[in-house]
Amino acid sequence: MEKSKTERSGIEKAGEGLFNFAIDRQDLKTIMSLLPAEAKIKRETVEYELQILKFISTGWSITYFLENFMHKDQLAAFYWKEVYQYSQNIFETTYLMIGQKIDYFLILKQRLEMYIEAMKKQPKAPEPAVIIGPEFARTCGNVDDIFTVMAGSRMFKSTVASVKKYFDEIRLG
Repeated sequence: MEKSKTERSGIEKAGEGLFNFAIDRQDLKTIMSLLPAEAKIKRETVEYELQILKFISTGWSITYFLENFMHKDQLAAFYWKEVYQYSQNIFETTYLMIGQKIDYFLILKQRLEMYIEAMKKQPKAPEPAVIIGPEFARTCGNVDDIFTVMAGSRMFKSTVASVKKYFDEIRLG
């Protein structure tokens, strides 16, 4: 029984680590800084969508990399619970500040479903980033802008690689 508690504790620590990574904005700032000044994009929209994509990519990576890990569902549930609580804070803050209710968690869920649907439509794509980048640009209203496509692809690839590295470091999967 004690081992089960230790495993849960390890799962919680891993979930917290993933959540803290997902809310860290350093990589987001780096990707934004790589966008050329002359690019005709809505920077606020791109930045907003990059954060959404990071949350989604982190959660997606749990399922992808830990397919055969017996505590995968627990880890995913813990991670998404943390994201939900964070979303509730955004909901309450935006309501207090602007008087508008924004269900950030619902937005995350809709975007996740959108990206999964896009990947299902192209099962022979060489890698998910090939699909995610253009879908990200479409979501940002910049479907033909290569810089926006690259920003989405970069965020997805760097997030997935970071999560994989994290799992390797803590010996999960």
